[in-house]
Amino acid sequence: MAAGTMKKLDASAVEGELDASDQLNMFEAFQKVVIVNGANLKVADFMNVKISTIDVRPDDENNVAPMHGTILTYDTTNQILVDFCTANNGPADIYGYVISGTIPDSAVVLAGTNATGTPTAVSFTKTAVAPVAKPHWYTYTVYPTIGAKSYGTMPAKAYIGCLYRGRVVLSGNPNAPFQWYMSRQGNIWDFAYVANDAQTPVAGGNSDAGELGDIVRALIPYRDDYLIFGCATSMWVMRGDPAAGGSLDELDLTVGMFGANSWCFDGEGNLYFFGTNGIYRIPMGFKTVENLTQFSLPKIIKDEAIDASTHRITMAYDRIRMGLVICITTLASGKNSNYWFDLRAQGFFPESYPEECGPYSLFHYAANDEDYRDLLVGCRDGYIRKFDEAAKDDVGVTNKAISSYFGTVQPLGDGEDRKGKLTSLTVTTGGGASGTTFGNTDGVSYEYHVGDDAETVLEDMIDSATARESGTLSGTGRKSRIRKRARGHFLGLKFYNSSDTETFAIEKISGEIKPAGKN
Repeated sequence: MAAGTMKKLDASAVEGELDASDQLNMFEAFQKVVIVNGANLKVADFMNVKISTIDVRPDDENNVAPMHGTILTYDTTNQILVDFCTANNGPADIYGYVISGTIPDSAVVLAGTNATGTPTAVSFTKTAVAPVAKPHWYTYTVYPTIGAKSYGTMPAKAYIGCLYRGRVVLSGNPNAPFQWYMSRQGNIWDFAYVANDAQTPVAGGNSDAGELGDIVRALIPYRDDYLIFGCATSMWVMRGDPAAGGSLDELDLTVGMFGANSWCFDGEGNLYFFGTNGIYRIPMGFKTVENLTQFSLPKIIKDEAIDASTHRITMAYDRIRMGLVICITTLASGKNSNYWFDLRAQGFFPESYPEECGPYSLFHYAANDEDYRDLLVGCRDGYIRKFDEAAKDDVGVTNKAISSYFGTVQPLGDGEDRKGKLTSLTVTTGGGASGTTFGNTDGVSYEYHVGDDAETVLEDMIDSATARESGTLSGTGRKSRIRKRARGHFLGLKFYNSSDTETFAIEKISGEIKPAGKN
């Protein structure tokens, strides 16, 4: 499928089988997408073909289905590697990868061999229906019992999952919120926790690693090196494989995680997550857990009034713009409060989008075609959007003006008890060059705010209090010197624009300040 195109899965099978009002998450595993939505566990299969059978091994009273990994052969040269079979007797659908030749459309008998080429006692007659090409949509469940071989059971419900070391990992079972479950390594359909081998399925309750004493809210794999369990009030890390000497160790017993999607890695392997008291970073190697907002946004939890039952927090690393997008969205309305964390400036910048554009999900689409490679935003109204530096309006139901501002607070005097006087200000606005990605500055308004302390000045700027002086600049480049004056202990400069089809950028600000005596 070409980049930039979308294909709808079988509508008759997909629609109505998921509950969009409940938590829903998905992850990739072996060229499939596994969807965890409580009791709705589904697979979108982008690898296999589907073969419908009249009867699995109809000449045998035991009706033994082909096992995972069986190679089915027709006419010696046409082979399919079995991945999943829906039943162990009667009509069944078999999903497998064609490794050579083609499987005919007509009703034929296929014989089975195992992975080493040894013939098995499996055969069946397919229907006259042609094999169905990918993608497919079907229930995610364990492989059907074959003879004495049982593939165990999966949890009745799961809300979070991931792929780790070739295993599907499930958690978020309301009946056992502290439990985690892992499939067999290399076989996502096997959850029989009884095998005595290094690839055995394993769960917290029957492994040396053990259960967690906290509610699991997020599963965070990093390559095949470790798996972090983000819990309600603590953080744990699994190193290695739990069935082959792996360990489950505490990472932090005072910090918890908000939800299944409230985390991301940057390009250097540092982990960021929205936790119990702000936004945190865990540097590569688990050196420490840093609270990035303890000084810049100390009341972010209280100010945002976040509730796990009504809000979704998503985070993503924007590989193009070198920063993190952190989105807090009210599920019912799409009302949102977001932050951009610039990795170069190490600063937070608040943002908000139209309610119909309220982010429910974030995903970096690593398309081969550079034109489509970008961070995608799944919005409340069902549209998928991306950020566009050239656009001068936010796109929603109707185009909306982008309201933005930035400011700075500087001391005017050269001591605690001395005032200063700004006598002039020179501003250079951005743009003017040809052939650039970013648009030229259309216009920008400015304000002077003066006070005896920096906090008061900052609050006046944020609250849009009456300014000491104000004005508007138009166009690009160095503007005429502003002769308006301001006197006091601290000066706040605010630049903003909230007009339709207009944007602005500031390249340089310089001013002349003179002593103005003691207070």
